[in-house]
Amino acid sequence: MSDTTQDGAVAVSDRPSPDDGLSAAELAGKYGLAVSGARPGLVEYVRQLWGRRHFILAFSQAKLTAQYSQAKLGQLWQVATPLLNAAVYYFIFGLILKASRGMSHDTYIPFLVTGVFVFTFTQNSIMAGVRAISGNLGLVRALHFPRASLPISFALQQLQQLLFSMLVLFVVVIAFGSYPGLSWLLIVPVLALQFLFNTGLSLIVARLGAKTPDLAQLMPFILRTWMYSSGVMFSISNLLAGRPEWVIRALQVNPAAIYMDLMRYALIDGYGASHLPPHVWAIAVFWAVLLAGGGFVYFWKAEERYGRG
Repeated sequence: MSDTTQDGAVAVSDRPSPDDGLSAAELAGKYGLAVSGARPGLVEYVRQLWGRRHFILAFSQAKLTAQYSQAKLGQLWQVATPLLNAAVYYFIFGLILKASRGMSHDTYIPFLVTGVFVFTFTQNSIMAGVRAISGNLGLVRALHFPRASLPISFALQQLQQLLFSMLVLFVVVIAFGSYPGLSWLLIVPVLALQFLFNTGLSLIVARLGAKTPDLAQLMPFILRTWMYSSGVMFSISNLLAGRPEWVIRALQVNPAAIYMDLMRYALIDGYGASHLPPHVWAIAVFWAVLLAGGGFVYFWKAEERYGRG
C-alpha cells in the first residue's frame, strides 16, 4: 500500500500480516508448533520409555560399575555392606536383646541376613530415586528423554546389585542347614513383585525430591523408622505374641515385611507359613501393582516440570 504526502513524496506502508490478531496458541496451531518439553500422553510416554530401554539398562550398569570404583575392594562392598550390617544387628538384637525368641540359632541367622539384604534393596532404591532428578539436572536439562528413565534405571541398578549379593545369601542359608528345594523357585516372583514395588516408590520420591531436594536429608530417618517396624531383626508374630491380633496383622501387611517374609519362607526351612499373614500373595501383588501403577502416573503428571526453575 502507498500514500502521497503533502510534498508529493510517496510513502510506502507495510501490508497487514495475515497473522495479526491471532493468539500465541492460534499461531502455534497454524504453523504446527508444539510446546518444548510438553508432557506426552500416557500411552505415548510408555512407548517412548520402551524405545529408551537400552539406555535404561546401560545407564544402570554404568552406575553399578562406577558405584565403588574408588574403593580398593570395589564391587565386593555390594556384599560386604549388608553383611556387616547383619553382623551388627545380630550382636545387638540377637545376642544382647534376644530378639531371636521362638527361633533356633540356625534359623535366626539366615532370617536376619535375608531381612537385611531384602530391606536394603528397597532402602537403596528409595535413596537413589529421591536424587534421580535433582542429582542429574545437567543430564535432564541437556537432553530430551522420558524422565522416568532415571528412577527406573536406578531401581534396576539396585536389583542387579541384589542379584549379585544373593549368591552370598545362598551360601549363608545353606551353611545353616536350609538346602535348595522347590520353594526356592518362589524367589523369582518375590523379586519381581518387590522390584515393581521399589520402582513405583522410586518414581514417587523422585518427583518429590525434584521439588524438595532436602527430602534426601530426611529420608534416612524415615527409612530407619520403617526398618525397625518391619521385622528386619525380629519375627513380628513371635515378638508381639499376646498383643491384639490387629496390631500384629497391621505390621505384617506392611509391604517391606511382606516381601522379606516371603523371601524367608522361600529360603529358610525353619520359617514356615505360620509366620505369614493370610492372603500374603494377594497382598504382595496389591502393593506391587498399586505402587508401580500409581507411582508411574504420579511421576508422569509432572514430566514437563523436571529440570526447570
